[in-house]
Amino acid sequence: MTDYSIWVLEYAYVNKYPKSGVLYGAHNQGTIKLPYCYVVLKSDDRTIMVDVGYNFKEYGKTLADKFGVVNWRDPTTVLSEVGVSPEEVTDVIITHAHFDHFGNVEDFPNARFHIQESEFSKWLWALTLPKQFNWLQVAIDPADLLRASELAVNGRLNLVDGDLDGLFPGIDLFLASDSHTFGSQFVRVNNSEGQDPWILAGDLRYTFENLTGYTGDGTYVPVGLASGSQLNLLLASERMMSLVGHEERRVIPIHEERLKDHFPARETKEGLQIVEVALAPGHDSRV
Repeated sequence: MTDYSIWVLEYAYVNKYPKSGVLYGAHNQGTIKLPYCYVVLKSDDRTIMVDVGYNFKEYGKTLADKFGVVNWRDPTTVLSEVGVSPEEVTDVIITHAHFDHFGNVEDFPNARFHIQESEFSKWLWALTLPKQFNWLQVAIDPADLLRASELAVNGRLNLVDGDLDGLFPGIDLFLASDSHTFGSQFVRVNNSEGQDPWILAGDLRYTFENLTGYTGDGTYVPVGLASGSQLNLLLASERMMSLVGHEERRVIPIHEERLKDHFPARETKEGLQIVEVALAPGHDSRV
């Protein structure tokens, strides 16, 4: 049996992000604070990341400034809060290729990266489109795809084709095609041999209301920012829920500011949140 401690680590945030970006149809409903986070999965013999954030330089910084991202901290600083260094990360699962999830691969020199083939290839295709299609690239740093190609040349890129059971013991991947992005994927962590499952939703769920509904009636509301189909986002919501017995709290939205109110959490001296979703047997709490 392999169990994983799960920590959601904030590395930056946007103080005023349009609510319409996280909830489809929420126009003229103001702004919210949007944390930028990644996830650490740690077992007794593996250290895995889900996404890696962005690098605070070049076009990554330009995009961050465009979206109003502040208080960025490097992975060495952020990961140290849970006793991890970037060098010990063996594998990284990329949920999708937006800059705030895939832009910081250089800080993880020993990791192998796992991304859906359709996510990688379709963003390359999107970059070839004429300028009238530039909206598709609103959160893409083309240099990230170049860095991914370098990973491939060095044998450090795994292109996943659809759902994948058992990428590692207790870790499964699920494709949500043509949804938030071309080939977004989400991660299931099967702690306690599947009796304590967790879904790491990437950006298929930004906020609690995506699954609970505006009024808490359980009506799914797709995310606002999407290059794919709203129908596919709804279907992905149902699939994530069905994989955890429709227990909504087990589908973790890493951009959700209120996550700290539902799980053990603390604030670092840099003013960033650490949320402890699960703690493996024998592991010390980091909050």
